[in-house]
Amino acid sequence: MKAMLGMSALGVLLAAAPAMALEVREQATIKAPIEQVWKQIGPFCAISDWHPAVESCTLRKTGDKQERDIALKGGGAIQERLTGLSAAKHRLRYTLLSGPLPVKNYNSTIRLSAVDARTTRITWSSRFEAKGASDAEARKAIAGIYTSGFDGLRKRLESGQ
Repeated sequence: MKAMLGMSALGVLLAAAPAMALEVREQATIKAPIEQVWKQIGPFCAISDWHPAVESCTLRKTGDKQERDIALKGGGAIQERLTGLSAAKHRLRYTLLSGPLPVKNYNSTIRLSAVDARTTRITWSSRFEAKGASDAEARKAIAGIYTSGFDGLRKRLESGQ
């Protein structure tokens, strides 16, 4: 009887526990100097210039916060808020406000580091919870966004466009 009560109590505790944050971290190397890559990453709405899934991006101010409305190719929209920007550290942080992604409580960082004078490492990472999808499906969706973004940056910067 005690064992059953103990298991019931454990079940209640587990059900009440908050969902654990998932993490995705993808890295790529771009054959371009760090300042050239930063010119693509740093401006919050420049994502429309290099990410293949983005049709357009519109900036807006909400109070003292900078936000972007991203129109996706094929339909759909994402709203995000800039939460940190450091040109000196080549780092941009943002959070998802709304959109069709299978995540909630999404916070992301894009960070650049120089490999050498002509090569940059880009790290795109995030923490979030899955929403309407399994943890694995949510991770896969976010990782796909990052890797297609890397491909877009490479196409733009390494082909001299």
